[in-house]
Amino acid sequence: MIYSQAKYELLTASGEECQQFFVENDYKLELAYYMLFHKEPLQARKLFLSIIDSDIRAHWGAVFASLCEAKVEGYPSYMELRNFFEIDFNILFTYYLGDYIENICAYIDWLVSINPEMFKYIGRVFMKNKYYDFGLNYLKQGINYFYNDPELHYLLAEYYFLNSDAESAQKYANSCLKVLPDYYPAIAILKKLEQNL
Repeated sequence: MIYSQAKYELLTASGEECQQFFVENDYKLELAYYMLFHKEPLQARKLFLSIIDSDIRAHWGAVFASLCEAKVEGYPSYMELRNFFEIDFNILFTYYLGDYIENICAYIDWLVSINPEMFKYIGRVFMKNKYYDFGLNYLKQGINYFYNDPELHYLLAEYYFLNSDAESAQKYANSCLKVLPDYYPAIAILKKLEQNL
């Protein structure tokens, strides 16, 4: 096995041979994620903490592992949430870790106090995994919390466009353009809506 195969197995939940590869090659970060995704969050957290001085992602991994257990141990930075949250949260869906997902969502208010884009991140992941009602709920909460994020308006416009609700799609595309007048994806949706008339 080579690293790219092992990484693919880890990210897609398509096999368990990667664990041995990570152990044999001393890939502690990857092994920590493997442990987390295989319901050993305490072991995962210990591994993350063991490499916290040598891997920039390890601090985030330790915090994420604690959130999966419905605990707050550590404090993620704005940039850790921005750079790593959606990727890791999405992988929880791949592994069918609904209990972890619920635990993390219970901390939404705390997470939003660190990064106001969290409603968008969570909503987008739910949408990507076809949990549209949950995604829509988080995106709408995001609009109420962080109205000046044009991407939130666009994601709502896209949702309504894909669900053939032209009026709502137009409303959110236009509100997106009020926040950021040259936001191309919103302009493109409005053009598509005009073509469909």
